Amino acid sequence: MLRAFFSYKLSPTILTFLYPIYLDATVAPTDIRYPTDIKLLNEAREQTEIVIDALYPQVKEQLPKKPRTYRREARTAYLQIAKQRKPNSKKIRKALRQQLGYVRRNLAHIEALIAAGAKLSELKKNLYRNLLVVSEVYRQQQLMYEQGCHRIDDRIVSIPQPHVRPIVRGKSGTPVEFGAKLSVSCVDGHAFLDHLSWDNFNESGDLEEQVELFKSHFGHYPEAVYVDQIYRTRRNRDYCRNLGIRITAPPLGRPVPDDLAAIRKQTLEDAKVRNQIEGKFGQAKRRFSLNRVMTKLANTSETAIAITFLVINLEALLKQLAFFGFSWFMFCWQLFVLPSWNPLFNFNSFSWHFPSRQSKYYPLPLYPLLSA
Repeated sequence: MLRAFFSYKLSPTILTFLYPIYLDATVAPTDIRYPTDIKLLNEAREQTEIVIDALYPQVKEQLPKKPRTYRREARTAYLQIAKQRKPNSKKIRKALRQQLGYVRRNLAHIEALIAAGAKLSELKKNLYRNLLVVSEVYRQQQLMYEQGCHRIDDRIVSIPQPHVRPIVRGKSGTPVEFGAKLSVSCVDGHAFLDHLSWDNFNESGDLEEQVELFKSHFGHYPEAVYVDQIYRTRRNRDYCRNLGIRITAPPLGRPVPDDLAAIRKQTLEDAKVRNQIEGKFGQAKRRFSLNRVMTKLANTSETAIAITFLVINLEALLKQLAFFGFSWFMFCWQLFVLPSWNPLFNFNSFSWHFPSRQSKYYPLPLYPLLSA
């Protein structure tokens, strides 16, 4: 959608020289509470209690006595571990066993109510969905408890947003992020969202597809591909070498001592140039709220992320229009309004001249003035 929208600006007929492409990946964190196993099981227990309260009136005549859920004891057991500053592993494992037992009992009560004649179709849509999520959360937590590990495939970290997955990034401060992982390409100051997934993936596998998208959109391959270390695989190196594309990666093997200084200098220059896409990520997260996606559903979150990049590109176009509009206005002002005055623009020094209060002209550089 973004490429189609900006095709009029970046059409191949306008481009007369080759553009480089900048590739990188980031994560758009969602607005969820930091998940722990204890908190997740406590929330699952509370959801099962709500389901029992909603199903029991349907079979009240068949079952005169409502199933006991021990919600007060379960809440007390949860608070005892939640209020501790740094509980040891033995206490955490004991609390996990207790919460798993409460959830197991509640799920058994729900099955008994269904066997007595209660209908899940009478539940609200959101409540029925939460019941399905709770069943999967219990299966995952029980499996991890039995195996004594903290990892499982397709791990659920939020009951209201079961599509969110933990994305291990390994960065200082935020080693694990919870949200959608994005693979983005940047061309001529415009960012394009090429791949969005709620599951973790290796972004180096998107390089060939992103280069081919560049080819289909602009009509030619990029001059160079600016990437970080994770993209510099042998497959990507061979792919770029066969197409005559320079990839910003030092050559494999032991470097020649005479070429070592040149390689380090080139690597430093490539890293400076590649900061353009890092700046796009910073702009998206600091100014356009990509650092916390507030939508709750998977499709609405994907739409919000795509709109964020659309707005970033629109702002870039607006800056270009403002630059050319101001330049055209000043040119017309000098050409038609002030024909007998001292010229406001000096083509020799390429600078604007604005009068001060003493009617003296001071040259000001054009580029810093317009880019401020």
